Amino acid sequence: MPHAKRLSPFLLAAALSLSPTMAAPQGQAGAYLAAREAGVRSDFAAGIPYLSRLLAAEPDNPAFLETLVISHMALGQIEEATEKAAQLFAIEPESHIAGMALLGDAFQSRDYATALSLLENGGGGHVLVEGLARAWAHLGDGRMTEALAVLDTVAGRDGMGPFALYCRALALAMVGDVEGALEIFEDPTLGVSEALDRRGIIAHAQVLALAERPDDALALIDMVFVDPGRDPQLAQMREAYAAGEALPFDLIADPAEGMAEVFSVMARAMQSGRNLHDALLFARAAILVNPALSEQQLLVGQILEELDQPLLAAQAYAEIPEDSIFALPAAMGRAHTLETLERIDEAIDVLQALAAENPQSVSAFQVLGDFLRRDARHEEAIIAYDRALELHQEQERRPDWRLWFSRAVSYERSGQWEPAEADFRRALEIEPDQPTVLNYLGYSLVERQENLDEALEMIERAVAGEPDSGYIIDSLAWALYRMGRYDEALPHMERAVELLPADPILNDHLGDVYWALGRYREARFQWRRALSFGPHEDLDMDRVRRKIDIGLDRVLDEEGAPPLHPEG
Repeated sequence: MPHAKRLSPFLLAAALSLSPTMAAPQGQAGAYLAAREAGVRSDFAAGIPYLSRLLAAEPDNPAFLETLVISHMALGQIEEATEKAAQLFAIEPESHIAGMALLGDAFQSRDYATALSLLENGGGGHVLVEGLARAWAHLGDGRMTEALAVLDTVAGRDGMGPFALYCRALALAMVGDVEGALEIFEDPTLGVSEALDRRGIIAHAQVLALAERPDDALALIDMVFVDPGRDPQLAQMREAYAAGEALPFDLIADPAEGMAEVFSVMARAMQSGRNLHDALLFARAAILVNPALSEQQLLVGQILEELDQPLLAAQAYAEIPEDSIFALPAAMGRAHTLETLERIDEAIDVLQALAAENPQSVSAFQVLGDFLRRDARHEEAIIAYDRALELHQEQERRPDWRLWFSRAVSYERSGQWEPAEADFRRALEIEPDQPTVLNYLGYSLVERQENLDEALEMIERAVAGEPDSGYIIDSLAWALYRMGRYDEALPHMERAVELLPADPILNDHLGDVYWALGRYREARFQWRRALSFGPHEDLDMDRVRRKIDIGLDRVLDEEGAPPLHPEG
């Protein structure tokens, strides 16, 4: 089977933007450039009209067909993707993009003979998928022996053992061989149980109960899941197992849904490897074959957010049913897309409704607090954080420094220093070397001219934890500056601006350090840079202009503070 022309899935991003060396069809330079720009931005919908024009000019161009298949798949336009994939497969049967789309369509139709034919003719979609797809297709065609033999072969490949064995366990459970499936789940030498995700744990629990071990199934659920009662499927399983009853094995209903598990795992693996376009295609294929996979729908939304496609992400989140365990993270995802679209009030409305519908959810109140804080609605944020902390303690969860830190920030921003400092210090009790907390508290103490030695020590610990953070290095430099140690402050401040050259606060601070050292021309240059990068909520633009006009010493004098050097 020829593989030389097969496009690696790790090159999908490049394919989406089209090769810069590829010539545009005559008279179609504008469409080519527009399609390429849309690909660079991962704007799948915008690129399709231009790609269609290019394809009309060159109907057999595999690059245009392949990019159209990717775009339609990414958008969930399966019929269009399959149509273009069939055209591409006829021209270039080794195209793994065409193979993935057609393989997904064959499994969705439960047409296992067609799936096997595609696999025999190079349409496997991906080297890691081909063997597993062949096994599930054999099983769908009624050939269990062949399916298990293929899985044994795949399990022998580097890195594929646990997943191939997991597929074997699912296949055995599906046909009623509970003991065979359980042997795979429980053999520590196979490494399957350590690799299980949520669905894998559910499969393991179902098999345990069917093996007349409902107590072990119940213990497994309670050990892994924090709040299984919130998940309707887990709640039903717990109720049955607590009564000593088993439920049918229903994680997968047929071999096609077994293949959907393969696509799902590949999607998560690609996302973890930051191959977002590949992850999106595998997730869409999983949903095509098994539309009940809400976790894959959630993954689609998350990937589209990461690809800076908030409207598409919002559409993906909206497709998750309200009674799904993933409805809560989907609503949070929708709020994030609204915030990205600068519709913060709508986002907060969504989260307030979510908190009202989930009054026992720590995350619902915590995320609501975060959004309110980012919108400078600090008093409301404090109320949300109060409730999140109350629930956190009621549910006896492990202390979370982030909650205390977030409330501390809102206290500090709303001018309530005493409770803010208490919360910062509580966060440090939980996570003593947390750089973000050390930096924020240390910087705040410097600004308040309190406990400067302690503040400097905190910031130095923060720098040790994150030595390449421009903001933390700025805090160190600013602490030294406020302590009058200007020569020591300068290299740190210059380093901070080197790391974050367009930050107005850091440029303003560097100007102040230059002024303190008598380097007045450089100081004014940095203040002008600060103005050019503003405005910023923490930068007094008028004060910066005043410093440029009359110098820092006279500004300090006007403010009733001692000048650094009156003759400056």
